[in-house]
Formats: sequence, C-alpha cells, structure tokens
Amino acid sequence: MALESAQCGEVAAASAAPRAPRGKRGGKQALHCAVCEKEFRFKSVLQAHLRIHTGEKPFECIFCEEKFAQKSHLTTHLRTHTKVKPFECVVCQKKFSRSWSLKLHLRTHTGEQPFECTVCKKSFRKSGDLRTHLRTHTGEKPFECAVCLKKFSVSGSLRRHLRIHTKDKPFECTVCMKSFSESGSLRVHLRIHTGEQPFECTVCKKSFRTSGDLRTHLRTHTGEKPFECAVCLKKFSVSGSLRTHLRIHTKDKPFECTVCMKSFSESGSLLVHLRIHTGERPFECTVCKKSFRTSGDLRRHLRTHTGEKPYECTVCKKKFTQSGGLKMHLRTHTEEKPYKCTVCKKSFSESGNLRRHLRTHTR
Repeated sequence: MALESAQCGEVAAASAAPRAPRGKRGGKQALHCAVCEKEFRFKSVLQAHLRIHTGEKPFECIFCEEKFAQKSHLTTHLRTHTKVKPFECVVCQKKFSRSWSLKLHLRTHTGEQPFECTVCKKSFRKSGDLRTHLRTHTGEKPFECAVCLKKFSVSGSLRRHLRIHTKDKPFECTVCMKSFSESGSLRVHLRIHTGEQPFECTVCKKSFRTSGDLRTHLRTHTGEKPFECAVCLKKFSVSGSLRTHLRIHTKDKPFECTVCMKSFSESGSLLVHLRIHTGERPFECTVCKKSFRTSGDLRRHLRTHTGEKPYECTVCKKKFTQSGGLKMHLRTHTEEKPYKCTVCKKSFSESGNLRRHLRTHTR
C-alpha cells in the first residue's frame, strides 16, 4: 500500500510538471498546467499552483509546525502567533491581520453588498453569507448533529445545538457568574445589569432590551396576531400566549406545587400560588404601605387611593374600580342569574347572594 501511494505521488508530480508554452499572452509565452490546463504568465505562479495537485507544503510554521503550500499563507498564519495586525481601517482605525478581513470590514462603512441572491434579490457583504442565505430557498441543511441527527443550515447553529447535549455553558457573566450556552444570550443578559435598552419603538418611544421584545411590542400598535390556535382559531400576538392557551384544550398542568401538589397550566400562576405558602407579598402600596401577593392586586388597591374607575357600563355609564364589579352590575340590565340553588332551583345574579340563601336550607 505504501509503495502504491508513493507511485501515485510520483505520477501526480510528473503529470503536474509545467507544460511547454503554447502561444503568447500579452507579448509573453503563456504557461499551462499539465493537469487542469489553467494558464499562467509567470513560472513562479505556476509552480505555486502545481502544489494544489501534488499536495506539497514546503513552508512550515516555526511555532506550531503547521505546513503551507504558499509562503503568503504561512506569512498570514504567523500573525496568529505574533498578533501582528498590519491592516488598519482608515475610517475607525480598527486593525486586522489579513487584508481581506479589512476589505470585508470596510463594507460596514461603505454599505457595499456585492453578493446578490438570484431568487429574492437580497444582497450580502460576504459570499459566505449569500451561500448560507441560499439555503433558506433550497432547504438544504448540510450540518447534522451526531447525537440526535437533527440537521442545520448553518454550522454555528449546530455548534450551539450541541451544547444541549454537552450541557456546556462557556459564556459567563462577570457580574453575577450566571453561565450561558450562547454569547448572544450573555450579551442580552448583561443589559439587565447595565440597564441598556437599545431597541426603541418608533411609535411610542418605549425601549426594550431585545429586538424580539420590540417586535412583540409593535404588535400592540399594529394589532397583528400571527399565532393561531388550531383547535378554536383564537389568535395571539405572542407565541408563549398560544402555548399557554393550548393547555385549556389539552388540560395540561405541568407546573406542580411541591408543598400541596396543586397543579397549574402556567409557571406564573404557580409562582403566585407559592406565595400563599411562603407568605411573601412583594408588591407594596407607596401610599399606605399595605403589601400584596400580585401586581394586579396592588393595581386594584391603588384605585382606592386615586378614585380611578376604569370600567364603565355601556348601558347606564356607571363606573367601577374592578372588572368583576362591572360584570355583576351588567346582570341588573341583562337579568342574568347564573348562580342556581341545587335545593330549590332559585337563581341569583351574585355568588354571595346564593351562599346567603343556602343557609336558609341548613337551619
């Protein structure tokens, strides 16, 4: 096998030898590669090209012993060890170790996007970005997870996905030491500490920590509800609201209280419920210092100080501080009596009236 390999190498080297000149180019004899017929003006360039076919790598790094076919490639590689960055941006003074890295960077200043998608005409700064984008049209997913076989269109997405299996969280917050599997997640998290909210709503000027939060908020202005329940066709502006809603149909209650084993369909409901056991009341009235378990309870309480009555009857214009008060009042107009006595079948408009009535049967 070793002999065969050596013979193959000799054959490749022999066939790749410079072919005799055929014709002229720019007043000089043109040189041709005997393997691929590519044409060159200079013998030195042809010799460098031939190494593609022979696999020869005569230029070795003195630091890590990696080998290269061309001296220029070695020169560029050496900068990873020396940290030399000779290419400087004339606009922002940022430095780069490679000339093409500077060339790409300059497009952030010029806005140049020379690579255009032939399908949707979208343009990109880098050929690699265009290649990745084209997969959104072709559906190609060349990167496969070796653990669960899930496929991805971008290598970076596969790398991030693999951390689900490895539990690797290499990005740590220097403030609170919380770790993240993605650098982007850490960046967003850091805004909790810095208070930075770089995404501003152009309608109401409200700011947000993430672009996703801004997108969700914008739907309060546009009225867009892109998430539809497949069961009852109800629509939602937030995917999380749809997930929560679906549990009404599935009766799923995945959040269980470890104290009394009561289950809830929403994590927020469990959080509020746990305060019954802990006695925690984190929402305090700034007027009378009374504390409440939920922010909603505090909001309702504040109306006793402000006198605000935001719920108005559409029939008689009477106003109420709570939605429940309006709901009960409306029954005086509709004459609805949803609370029925199981003993004598008498009906009532309020649950409290039914409770009082039931005592007449127990005496």
